[in-house]
Amino acid sequence: MSFSNQTILLTGSTGFLGTYIKSELDQIRFKIVTLGRKNSDIVHDLSLGVPKLTKDIDYIIHAAGKAHSVPKTEKEASEFFETNHYGTLNLLEGIKQSGSNIKSIIFISSVAIYGLNEGLNIDETSPLIATDPYGKSKIMAEFAIANYCNANQLNYCFLRLPLIAGENPPGNLGSMLRAIKKGWYLSIGNADAKKSVVLAKDVASLIPNLFDKSGIYNLTDGYHPTFGELETSIAVYFSKRSPLRIPQVLANLLAKTGDVLGRKSPFNSNKLRKIQSTLTFSDEKARKELNWQSNSVIDYYSRFKK
Repeated sequence: MSFSNQTILLTGSTGFLGTYIKSELDQIRFKIVTLGRKNSDIVHDLSLGVPKLTKDIDYIIHAAGKAHSVPKTEKEASEFFETNHYGTLNLLEGIKQSGSNIKSIIFISSVAIYGLNEGLNIDETSPLIATDPYGKSKIMAEFAIANYCNANQLNYCFLRLPLIAGENPPGNLGSMLRAIKKGWYLSIGNADAKKSVVLAKDVASLIPNLFDKSGIYNLTDGYHPTFGELETSIAVYFSKRSPLRIPQVLANLLAKTGDVLGRKSPFNSNKLRKIQSTLTFSDEKARKELNWQSNSVIDYYSRFKK
């Protein structure tokens, strides 16, 4: 089926992953309408109200959302729900009011909805037990889209993503890159905990194949590198030496000190546990049903030096 003459609404097109998705769609010469808070065809903040959409939209890629921060106040926590949940409800209402006969919605979700800090090969059947504002708001957004699509007999795809890698990534991976680049990064203990990651460009390449699909899929690079492997490859990327490693005893002491300091400290026992716990996700379903193919994040950073 050809989709080249169809109109696609892309939210969050100026975000990290959104820019990759837009670039991919531009190469295939799709007709794209972007929606975002700035530099978009439709300038609108979804958290503030219902957008006014055109009637000729065929497909929606919903990549807009709030992530990559730990809320310190109730107001900051509420912003996740305002953007991710209510923003999604406003988008769905905008579709309804426009009278568009859309055919499917592709939603960029997160493995955070599983609410786990450790585990091996967690698949899409795992219960959604997130209690943090980000994870809970993503669960609510998924439910809203699924209910809307089921009621209107539309296809929908949820892409549940782990850490997203690429050029200048956001979140914890971005913090690691910046710290290693500046020589501030310290490796902890054996650095042998494995984490699932995925390349933004691989996710973007998959998107055009999903418009006639329906399902929920985890996506990873299929390798799940250790912290040590990530650290080494990023050091190669910036032509830096491998980070210095601090012993476990010292890491434990620093974490306990952070516990005493409270919110003033960026490092505590909870942060240490997360860093040193293996957390990987299975993408076998996507490989079987979507012919999902991915590249190693380690290879990406090791081969392309800055």
